[in-house]
Amino acid sequence: MTALKISVRVNGEQRTSEVEPRLLLVDYLRDVLGLTGTHVGCDTTNCGACTILVDGKSVKSCTMFAVQADGRDLTTIEGMQGADGQLHPIQRAFWENHGLQCGYCTPGMVMQAAWLLKENPSPTEDEIRMGITGNLCRCTGYQNIVKSIEAASKAMSSKPARG
Repeated sequence: MTALKISVRVNGEQRTSEVEPRLLLVDYLRDVLGLTGTHVGCDTTNCGACTILVDGKSVKSCTMFAVQADGRDLTTIEGMQGADGQLHPIQRAFWENHGLQCGYCTPGMVMQAAWLLKENPSPTEDEIRMGITGNLCRCTGYQNIVKSIEAASKAMSSKPARG
């Protein structure tokens, strides 16, 4: 199979690679770029462990070929922390509110929460639960994940606007 050249912006950095047309985006991120924070869970779009942002939208990266990402802006869990190395408010909220146990689903949950809070900065508990329905967690029972997203929402809304 002939490799195709793609160019993507990943976590603010332009990356160019030659990839097989059938290479999944999750495998491109992990195996070609070495960004292993995006997890492979089910390979069937059910679990959400591979959730990233593509042009700011939540996408399960096991549902997309790397060639489909050509020219797009991708954000993975590695791109969430600040330039100073500080945790993103969502990551901090997950840490402080025990929104993780084994941690396998956490990167996907954090990325889904980032999209949700961008779309709805002050969601209700029901809206949070609806917003994460495509992401599965086998450990937490979701209560602390919901608490974490609520805390992140409050923390992010209390930050002074940059201008």
